[in-house]
Amino acid sequence: MMPLTTPTLLVLAAGMGSRYGGLKQLDPVGPDGETIMDYSIFDARRAGFGKVVFVIRKEIEKVFKDKIGVRYEKRVPVEYVFQEKNDLIPGFSLPEGRTRPWGTTHAILVAANTIHEPFGVINADDFYGASSYRLLARHLQSETSDYAMVGFVLRNTLSEFGKVARGVCHVTEDGYLKDIAELKSIERAGPRITNIDAEGQETVLTGSEMVSMNMWGFTPAVFPQLYDHFQHFLKRYGDDLKAECYLPSSMNTLIQARQVRVKVLNSCDAWFGVTYREDHPRVVQSIGHLIAQGTYPHRLWQ
Repeated sequence: MMPLTTPTLLVLAAGMGSRYGGLKQLDPVGPDGETIMDYSIFDARRAGFGKVVFVIRKEIEKVFKDKIGVRYEKRVPVEYVFQEKNDLIPGFSLPEGRTRPWGTTHAILVAANTIHEPFGVINADDFYGASSYRLLARHLQSETSDYAMVGFVLRNTLSEFGKVARGVCHVTEDGYLKDIAELKSIERAGPRITNIDAEGQETVLTGSEMVSMNMWGFTPAVFPQLYDHFQHFLKRYGDDLKAECYLPSSMNTLIQARQVRVKVLNSCDAWFGVTYREDHPRVVQSIGHLIAQGTYPHRLWQ
């Protein structure tokens, strides 16, 4: 029997968390000072991921390595890649006044020379749950050329403290992603869940929709595909000081062009995260419940 492929975990940790107000990736949520990333990497290791690659920015490198990276470097191979706003495709230059990087598609591309095996992608500030990592690892170890996305139920991904952006997914009968609608202003008010688009158009949602929380599975073949898409994005939006090339939008374009197939993996885990600073106490409480149930030890790295 051939040995199973050992996938890598790519952690997107370059964002400052503007709505949250700081480096939320570094805020403790566990009883021994654990961050959400600690639980993510703990779950990923148990599921079979063999290496972790962090996408960060140069300006947070020291504090990130001192407070976060040091936790893992004796437990799992760790590498760092850097997402900078001026790190662009040849032929393009940074427009004057641009202050932010270019989004999650750009974040994945900076790892193209570091990852040479199937890999999962997660946000640093999202808690996905142990079974989500098992589903993703199993897919990546299956030797399939299909990509994967772990899907979550919309009502379980909302914040009580403001609007959120979610990729609402439509799925084919055989379980593949048909398309993603990127809704950027979803809010719950009592029993109603709505999205207001840039033109003021309201869309009422049921809450049972499947959404992408940026947990994906790829092979290295995705890098040239995303490179081409990012090149087209820069041609169209490269002078826009705020435009970002989001991964769900990129994947949607590739799906519509029939260049890729993305298997949807339905997670039974509860997602939670810290979009706003006020979300933090709820995350601490949720982690406490999982510890009480025996899902995690009281001291994660003991």
